[in-house]
Amino acid sequence: MKKIRTGLAGYGLSGEVFHAPFLHTNPLFEFAMVMERSKNLARKRYPYVERVHSFDQMILDPSIELVVITTPNEYHFEMIKEALMKDKHVLVEKPFTVTSSEGYKLDDLAKKRNLVLAVYHNRRWDGDFLTVQALLKQELAGNPSAFEAHFDRFESGMNFDSWREKDLPGSGVLFDLGSHLIDQALCLFGKPEEVTANIEIQREGGMADDAFDIHLHYKTLTAVLKSGMLIREPGPRYQLHGSKGSFIKYGIDPQEERLKAGAWPDEKDFGFEPEESWGILNTDFNGLHFRGNIETLPGQYNTFYNKLYESIRDGKKVPVSASEAAAVIDVIECARKSAAEGRTIRFIDRGAE
Repeated sequence: MKKIRTGLAGYGLSGEVFHAPFLHTNPLFEFAMVMERSKNLARKRYPYVERVHSFDQMILDPSIELVVITTPNEYHFEMIKEALMKDKHVLVEKPFTVTSSEGYKLDDLAKKRNLVLAVYHNRRWDGDFLTVQALLKQELAGNPSAFEAHFDRFESGMNFDSWREKDLPGSGVLFDLGSHLIDQALCLFGKPEEVTANIEIQREGGMADDAFDIHLHYKTLTAVLKSGMLIREPGPRYQLHGSKGSFIKYGIDPQEERLKAGAWPDEKDFGFEPEESWGILNTDFNGLHFRGNIETLPGQYNTFYNKLYESIRDGKKVPVSASEAAAVIDVIECARKSAAEGRTIRFIDRGAE
C-alpha cells in the first residue's frame, strides 16, 4: 500500500470539516500540505502538516500527487486546470464549476492527461440517502411516482463576509445546497426530460439567491427539490411515494454536525443515526401490510476517500466523476433559465453535444 501524498488548498469550512479529518485518519492518504494565505489555523489540529501561502507552491512540489481544492467556486476552473497541467490528480469541492462548459473542458483535459478528476458530492454517502437508494433498488415502495427532497435551514440574518452571500459567480443557495439535491436526484433517476424552477432572494437585503423550488420532470414521475433559509420548522427531508407505498424521513444525516463538533470519522458509530430519526415506511410486502420505522443505513463519507484511492492507484471508477458533476451544473443552468423566463424548458444536456 502506497499512501497518496496530498495537499489541501484552502482551510475554510469545507477544508476544515469535510476534508482535513479524513486525510488525517484515512491510512491510504498522507496529509502533507495545506494552503492558507493569511491564517495558520490548520497547524493547531495538524501540527505535522506543512503550510504554504500560495497554490503554486503546492502544485510545483513534485512529491504532491493529489490536490484537494476547497476555495470559492469562482476559482475552481483555473485552479483545477493549473493542477492538471502540473500532472496532479484533483479532488474539488462541489459545485464543480460555475458553468457546465468549464466542467466538460476540465473533464476532457483530465482524460487527455490520464489523471483523476473527482468532485466531492459527499451527500451521496448520507445515511438517509443511502436508505432511499436501497428502498428504490428493492422496490419496497413499488414503482416510484413522486419524490421530494428538502435542504432547509433557518438563517434569517446574512453574513456578507462570506462569499456565498455575495453577488459572485457560483454564489447562492442553488449552487451551494442545490448541487447536493440535484446530484442525488440524478443518481436516483438519471437526467430529466424537462426542468421547471423558481429561484428567489427572500431575505431583505440579500444579494444571492437563498431559496429555490425545482421540478425535474421524468416520464413517470417528478422529482421536487427545495431549499430555503427561512424554514424554522422543517418538514420531511425526503418523501418517496410509489405503487406499493410511501417512505417519509425527517432530520438530516449526523456526519456534518459530528465533524463540526470535533469528532473523527474513524470513531465507532460515527455515521449512525439515532433511532428517533429513522424514517417511516408504509407498504405492502409479500402479501403483508407493514407500517413502521426503517433503520437508517450508516453514513459513509469515508467511503468517498477509499474509492478515490482506488481510482488513483488501481484505475477503478472515480467516486464522482467530472462528467457527472458537470451534469449537475447543466441542471442548474436549466433551472436558472426556467426561473428567468417563467416557463418549463427542455433539459439541455451539454455533455451529449
